[in-house]
Amino acid sequence: MTLASGLKTGHQTAAHRLARYRSEFPIFRDQIYLNTCSLGALGDRTRRKATEFLDLWQARGAAAWYDVWWAALSELRERYGRVIGAGPQEIALAPSVSVALSVVAESLDYARRPKVVVTSLDFPTIAYQWLAKRPRGIELVVVESPDQVSVPVEALARAVDARTALVATSHVYFTSGAIQDIRAVAAAAHAQGALCLIDAYQSVGQVPVDVRATEVDFLTAGGLKWLLGGPGIVLLYARAELARSLTPAIAGWFGHKRQFAFEPRSLEWHDDARRFELGTPSLAAIYAQLGGLDYIEEIGVPAIREVTAALTEDLIARARAMGLRPKVAARAEDRSAIVMLPADDPADRVRHLTAAAIIADARPGHVRLSPFFYNVQDDHVAALERLAAPSGH
Repeated sequence: MTLASGLKTGHQTAAHRLARYRSEFPIFRDQIYLNTCSLGALGDRTRRKATEFLDLWQARGAAAWYDVWWAALSELRERYGRVIGAGPQEIALAPSVSVALSVVAESLDYARRPKVVVTSLDFPTIAYQWLAKRPRGIELVVVESPDQVSVPVEALARAVDARTALVATSHVYFTSGAIQDIRAVAAAAHAQGALCLIDAYQSVGQVPVDVRATEVDFLTAGGLKWLLGGPGIVLLYARAELARSLTPAIAGWFGHKRQFAFEPRSLEWHDDARRFELGTPSLAAIYAQLGGLDYIEEIGVPAIREVTAALTEDLIARARAMGLRPKVAARAEDRSAIVMLPADDPADRVRHLTAAAIIADARPGHVRLSPFFYNVQDDHVAALERLAAPSGH
């Protein structure tokens, strides 16, 4: 099946093979949703799992921790691991990427390696983590993009040296949707003895990820976007050796190997990635994510990638034909399901779309459309036609 197969030509509903799931996402009854890159649409399975949590809370209160909720945490670590090709012992849970980054950042030894390398296209959470540490002597190097679409791996490699502790960058750039070769990034970091951390929030769920094949050291992603779990839950992958050997300088009771001993005089770390966990996780977010993963695992990320790539390429081709000049990677294989359309006033254009019940998002200088497996061709056709129309029409 080719990327374009399964799509009908003309202005009619696309009959791709995953369109059958669309009815499970109620937002499509009243609106066109093209904003998964900001927040995945709520599915019926996610809602049912969230309701299951509330029912347990109502019926059992804290008693549910011991035989149900604790098992849910283990289930999520295992299922997150399957999505990215990791073992459950390499997965820690956190409430946000910012928290996951903080624990990693406080686990590194900067005495001989005070340098951290990022790119100008990464979501700024990454840079902020180490900018905040500048008073401690941490040096942040920001590698610039020559075209504001991607950063050549060669440029990253030139920035890495024997003083570098970490290369921290994106799998998919939120600014352009371009897919970065993270295996090459990891190789460039390792060549100088540095570690590699990948922010895969924009990729996991829509683009296949295999942490073993890419040889990254850390990777973080979460439920907010393509994993359909909503806010409040992310994963932190730590390669097994690091999950056993690094010692964080910040801690919470979930990182303690014997947390129910309640011993304030000693801290005994877990022997796996759970040492990077801090406080009690949000069970509501855990359950919502388990529901979202039901879709991801049932369909499979390769199948999701095939369908969303077809929709994305059709969107790009139509946008170009209309003179909208999408800012995307040059090669189709380097493009994710994030399409940036230049606009003089993106916020106004997004309001114009919203008035027609089309949900998209604005980023500096661009309107952002992000189709997913529950979208069909008619969705982006309607969005493009609306963008081409002047405000007030």
